[in-house]
Amino acid sequence: MSANVEQNIRPEYDQVLQDIAEYVLNYQIESKEALDTARNCLMDTLGCGLLALRFPECTKHLGPIAQDTIVPHGARVPGTSFRLDPVKAAWDIGCIIRWLDYNDTWLAAEWGHPSDNLGSILAVADYLSQKNISKGQAPLTMRTVLECMIMAHEIQGVLALENSFNRVGLDHVLLVRVASTAVAAKLMGANKEQLLSALSHAFADGGALRTYRHAPNAGSRKSWAAGDATSRAVRLADIAMRGEMGIPGVLTAPQWGFYDVLFSHTNKDLATKAEDKRQFSIAQKYGTYVMENVLFKISFPAEFHSQTACEAAVKLHPKVKDRLQDIEKIVITTHESAIRIISKVGQLANAADRDHCIQYMTAVPLAFGNLVAEHYEDSFHASNPIIDELREKMEIVEDERFSREYLEADKRSIANSVQVFFKDGTSTEQITVEYPVGHRRRRAEGIPLLEAKFKANLETRFTTKRSEVIFDLCKDQTQLENTPVNTFMDLLVI
Repeated sequence: MSANVEQNIRPEYDQVLQDIAEYVLNYQIESKEALDTARNCLMDTLGCGLLALRFPECTKHLGPIAQDTIVPHGARVPGTSFRLDPVKAAWDIGCIIRWLDYNDTWLAAEWGHPSDNLGSILAVADYLSQKNISKGQAPLTMRTVLECMIMAHEIQGVLALENSFNRVGLDHVLLVRVASTAVAAKLMGANKEQLLSALSHAFADGGALRTYRHAPNAGSRKSWAAGDATSRAVRLADIAMRGEMGIPGVLTAPQWGFYDVLFSHTNKDLATKAEDKRQFSIAQKYGTYVMENVLFKISFPAEFHSQTACEAAVKLHPKVKDRLQDIEKIVITTHESAIRIISKVGQLANAADRDHCIQYMTAVPLAFGNLVAEHYEDSFHASNPIIDELREKMEIVEDERFSREYLEADKRSIANSVQVFFKDGTSTEQITVEYPVGHRRRRAEGIPLLEAKFKANLETRFTTKRSEVIFDLCKDQTQLENTPVNTFMDLLVI
C-alpha cells in the first residue's frame, strides 16, 4: 500500500473522554462535605453575580440577542427580569458570575474558577424544570444542581491538576467548556454515546487565547469569557442530543488532534509531566475532591494569587497610612505563579487590567485599608495618584518555598509577604499570610464571612424581606436540596 495513503481506521473514543462520561453518568455523590461546600459555593457564586449587576459594563451584555424575544419556559437570569433560551441564559449567568473576579478559584498546574460552570447548570436546570411542569412531570430539584456543581468542579479541577494549558497560551475557560458540556448533557438526559459526542465537540472547539488576561492586552473579555464557554457548552450538549456524530479521536489523532495541534510544548523549559507524550496527565480518579478543597474569594474581588498580599496589606495599613509619602520601597515576596500572571509595571488601561496587577491590588489596601470592586474603576484610579506612586516603589521577590508549597497536594498554599521600608531607615515587620481566608484550612473562619458577603450582595438587588427568605433557604441544606429548581429561581427574579 502506498505510504501516501492515510489509514482511515475510526478509533474508540479517547480514554480521557470515556472516563469523564463514566463519572458523570454513574458516580454517586455521597460526600456530605462536598454537598455542604457546594451549597456555600452556590450562595457565594450567586452573590457575586448579583453584585456585578451594579456595573453597566457588565449589564450591557445581558438580555436576548433579538430584542423582545419571548422564550416559552425561558431560563431566568438571577437579579434580572430576563427569560432567555438556555444558551443565552448560560452566557448571561456566566458573565455576571465572573465579572468582578470574586467567585471561587482552583489553583494547580492550571488555574480557573469552577463555579463558572453554574451558568450552564442553572440555565439548563431552570429551563428543563419549567418544561417538565408544563408536561405534568416533576421538576428538577436543587439537589441535582448541587450534584452537577460538584461534578463540574471535579472535571475542571482534576484536568487542571497536572496539565498546564496556560503554558501553551490557552485560557482555562477551555476546561469550563468541557466540564459544563458534560453536566449540561447529563441534565438533558444524555446516554453515554451522546455524552461522548458532546465532549468530543467541546475539545474540537480548541481553546481561547490567554492574551486577554495578560499585558499588554488585559481587558474585559476575561470577565465574560467563562460565560461564553458555558453558553457554548449548552449548545454543544444540545447538538449532541439531536444525534450529531462525535469525534472519537479528537485528542489523540496524529497531526490533527488536540494534543498535536494545541498541547505540544515548543519550549522544553516550559515542559510539564505530560509534555513528552503530548497528552494529559490525569492525577487521580474523579470524585468530590475539588469541591471539598475549592478556594473561596471572601475578602477581596481580586485575582486569587494576590489575596494573601491584600490581606497582609490591610494589616499593615494602620502602620503606614500616615507615612505614605515617607515610603522608600515596598517588598512583596510571592510565588512563581503570581509573578507570571499578575506582576506588571506601567500604565494600567482599565479595571480588568488593574484587578490582574498584584502591585495595584496591594497598593490600594495599604493606602485605604480595603479593596472593593469600585477601587478598580477609572474614576477612583484617576483621583488617587498615590496608588501609582506606591506601585513604582514595589519590588517583587520569589520565595522558592512559597512556589513549592503552592503545588504540594497537602498544602496548596497561596502565600505572600509584604514589608514596607521608609526613607529614614526604619521598616514595618514583614507580614506573611500563607493561606487566604477562603482556603480549606480556614473554613471555620471563612464560612461566617462568606455568609455575610452573600447577605450583603443579596441586599444590593432585593428587599430585606426577600433577601432573608433567600438566605434562610440557602442556609438549610435539606430544604434547599428538596426545593424545585424553578421555585428557587422564582425567588431570584426582579
